[in-house]
Amino acid sequence: MISSTANLDRQQNMKIVDVEVILFHTHHRRFQNGMWLPEEKAIQTVTRVLTDDGAEGYYFGGRGHGDRDGLSSDQVAAMEGRVRDLVVGHDPFDREKFWHWLWVAKVQENVLSVLDNALWDLQARCFGLPVCKLLGGCRDKVKAYASTYPNIGSVEDYAEHAAACKAEGYTHYKIHPYYFWDPVKKEAAPGRPSHVDHDIAVCRAVRESVGDDMVLSFDPWGTYCTYEEALRVGRVLESLNFYWYEHPMPEYRVASYEKLCAELDIPILSPEVAAGSVFTRADWIRRGASDMSRIDVLRGGITGCRKLAAVCEAYGVKCELHMNGFANLQVLGATSEDTCEYYERGLLAPGLDYATPPPYFETICDPMDSDGYVHIPQEPGMGYRINWDYIEDNRVRRS
Repeated sequence: MISSTANLDRQQNMKIVDVEVILFHTHHRRFQNGMWLPEEKAIQTVTRVLTDDGAEGYYFGGRGHGDRDGLSSDQVAAMEGRVRDLVVGHDPFDREKFWHWLWVAKVQENVLSVLDNALWDLQARCFGLPVCKLLGGCRDKVKAYASTYPNIGSVEDYAEHAAACKAEGYTHYKIHPYYFWDPVKKEAAPGRPSHVDHDIAVCRAVRESVGDDMVLSFDPWGTYCTYEEALRVGRVLESLNFYWYEHPMPEYRVASYEKLCAELDIPILSPEVAAGSVFTRADWIRRGASDMSRIDVLRGGITGCRKLAAVCEAYGVKCELHMNGFANLQVLGATSEDTCEYYERGLLAPGLDYATPPPYFETICDPMDSDGYVHIPQEPGMGYRINWDYIEDNRVRRS
């Protein structure tokens, strides 16, 4: 048995007594427009749910890409104010109830998600299981793809980077091309977010560099401002046998996506960043606005991802998780490869040291083996191995 009768009774009577956000200083380097920026200070957050019997659950980050960007000050205030007031005194295992409450309360989507993720971590820790086993385990490893930063350099730089990723063991390479940056003038281009001719040149060069046996996909992050641009690039991707075409246009133009899906054979993967979690994505599937769907744990939490994976399985469409991170990996461990095939590893760029964890973790979440697989962390909860001494030494003291 996992627990004694006494322990089960104690867990069934457990109540949330507090939700707090710990802010602490850390540092990171960002890659931007083909170059590394100087190391900079940053504030990371860990949201902690506390219970009356001492059980706790955690979630790191909650904003931006992956789980390395901390909540903003207004999001911290919302978590420690309205959200805390709603859930204190209630059973921490009632995630579904809280999930519906917070949608009705119009709580910001990523804040709702952070609470949901921390509650999954809490219950999995109580039972000494990784979250994926609590969800219903399905696999212990998942195929990874190399996901680039945008604007990583010249066309040749992309081609060389793709070949290097293939040599490392990746079987799939995803291109984030040039946007908000002029690759010829090498200067910011806010009024011209896309550069179609250069994007096409990158796609051709990468395919030639890695050959026909590597899976390739393409994500211009919604920067093609016209349907004609999106269609033109899509035709090229089809000729180069790319696997998917992700988020080509702004995602509030749903009718344009319906038209593009009907016109192209390459699968359209979207929406990527549109708000609304499973509700938005289910509507896109029904309308034929996407051939594959996309979600992550900051768009409705693990609960929202689980719901969308079930919808996609029912309709026979892929549900590809967006971004890296511990919680996304746990969702993948509880899904079939037939529905959720890949893990997004990155963002990557030439010269990036991906293997060194941030100082508040003892390990990265997603070391990759030589066959291109990332293994699902099996420690209780999310799989975090936390350096609490670092967090305490760098904690932001608040009045």
